[in-house]
Amino acid sequence: MTKLRFLSRFASVVVASGIALTSGSFVYAQTAGQDLHQAGTDTKDAAKDTGRGVKKGTTKAYHSTAHHTANAADKTKETTTKGYDRSKEGVTKGLDRTKEGTKHLVGAQGQHSTKAKDRVKESRQKAHDTTKEDTQKIQDTTSR
Repeated sequence: MTKLRFLSRFASVVVASGIALTSGSFVYAQTAGQDLHQAGTDTKDAAKDTGRGVKKGTTKAYHSTAHHTANAADKTKETTTKGYDRSKEGVTKGLDRTKEGTKHLVGAQGQHSTKAKDRVKESRQKAHDTTKEDTQKIQDTTSR
């Protein structure tokens, strides 16, 4: 008798679950028109998501490009200014050095002393050249 009770209860549970499963599948069944409508809606939602993603990416790229362009312009301006300042400083130093060099060459006695030194140097060079020429002439005549 216990077996009969168990079987009757078990059978009722099996029948009830079968009905529940069968009725559930009918609830979710759709017609072809509903399937097409759902597919269209899914496609539309995917297109919207893609458009939002493209817009976000484009906006981000635009802002990034603008930011980096501004930074590059600032760096170029800064470097150009530094180069100009260094160039100006170099020219000033060069002029100062030229001025110092001229003072050094002229000396305390003025330009007359450098002209005299140049004349002495030229005369010594001429004497040296003349001696060399004479020596060469002597060698040319003796070697024959």
